[in-house]
Amino acid sequence: MAQWTDSLPEAANAYLEGRRLDEVECIVSDLPGIARGKAVPASKFARQDYFHLPDSIFYQTITGGWAEAAGDEGFIERDMLLRPDMSTATAAPWTADWTLQVIHDAFDKTGAPIPYSPRNVLKRVVQLYRDQGLEPVVAPEMEFFIVARNIDPAQEIQPMMGRSGRPAAARQSYSMTAVDEFGPVIDDIYDFAEAQGFEIDGITQEGGAGQLEINLNHGDPVALADEVFYFKRLIREAALRHGSFATFMAKPIADEPGSAMHIHQSVLDLKTGENIFSTPEGEETDAFRHFLGGMQKHLPAAIAVLAPYVNSYRRYVKDHAAPINLAWARDNRTTGLRIPISGPKARRIENRLAGMDCNPYLGIAASLACGLLGMMNKVEPAAEFHGDAYEGDEDIPRVQGEALDLFEEATDLHEVLGREFARVYAIVKRAEYDEFLQVISPWEREHLLLNV
Repeated sequence: MAQWTDSLPEAANAYLEGRRLDEVECIVSDLPGIARGKAVPASKFARQDYFHLPDSIFYQTITGGWAEAAGDEGFIERDMLLRPDMSTATAAPWTADWTLQVIHDAFDKTGAPIPYSPRNVLKRVVQLYRDQGLEPVVAPEMEFFIVARNIDPAQEIQPMMGRSGRPAAARQSYSMTAVDEFGPVIDDIYDFAEAQGFEIDGITQEGGAGQLEINLNHGDPVALADEVFYFKRLIREAALRHGSFATFMAKPIADEPGSAMHIHQSVLDLKTGENIFSTPEGEETDAFRHFLGGMQKHLPAAIAVLAPYVNSYRRYVKDHAAPINLAWARDNRTTGLRIPISGPKARRIENRLAGMDCNPYLGIAASLACGLLGMMNKVEPAAEFHGDAYEGDEDIPRVQGEALDLFEEATDLHEVLGREFARVYAIVKRAEYDEFLQVISPWEREHLLLNV
């Protein structure tokens, strides 16, 4: 036991200091970003190099159904080998005993990475950058709502009750008083994050009722996607401790802004460590423009990954803090692609289209893939937009079906993300969309039942 625990990350070792480890949760992200896996006694984990799960976990829809994505051999549920990445070992501080979580990577029986495992998809994209002598860097921003417990899906989601005994108020962006309303939940978020070794760059109140944002420091795309994957779980657990729910739905409340996962992106030269978006004189480079151009050209097809559910498209509403087009501009939050104020070394491109409901591995992979295609093919962007981009034309899909059509035709994007991933993802998402189309909504019953 001591042999493998001695090599744990510093935060995990600190969490276990003077304590007996009881259990290890061996987990992998499925397509929606749900943690799948097994909980095993620590003594058993010390003896195992891998464990098995069926590959069918990646064919499952968000409702628990099965998509016809198994391929030519049929639905035989082949075993995958799940091998631990011990650099991801971290505490599960909300459990009753002393538990660690460890993210695993998925391989087939020959040792080849499972191509539709989300973490493997992101690793593939990062490796394509490295093959070009480049290192992508990302910084995600996570928006989410703390809401009242909702155990009846027929009821609308309501803001949570704050410390004052009043429901959380909307239109209080950056209000510290509003943040204080969630004090006990936020305290637990900080405590859980510290126990897990995660550094929070800041927490702010966003524009929605009970909507918060957590910013993370920039770094390696896979490591940051791991953090977002872990953060979603720890935030949910913190909220549950205080009789509320944390939701990462893109649009949980009809009249409130939606929740995004803004992705800040830059690219370093592997040899020099310099930001390739800036010249030595501090000017913008061809690579910067081409990355932008690739985003504008390929993002329409990638929206199906950045906005993975029917609810995701309810977020793209004019004047509701979400973009409606692919315009780019400097220091302009109305555009889909924003260039934040920064010095040359920190020059970056912010993708504001990704919803917080996307799988962090896949959302980051798709965004980086668009930029890579732009740099490889020297795609020039449109002219910078000036003014309010909500006054511009809409040029992104408005419904999931349209987004899936574009994704299924995007062979260039498939080559970067992996053709087998693209095949499986499209089939699973099409199955979810078809299932949704069978649901009759309250709007239809109210306005069509007696009027048509």
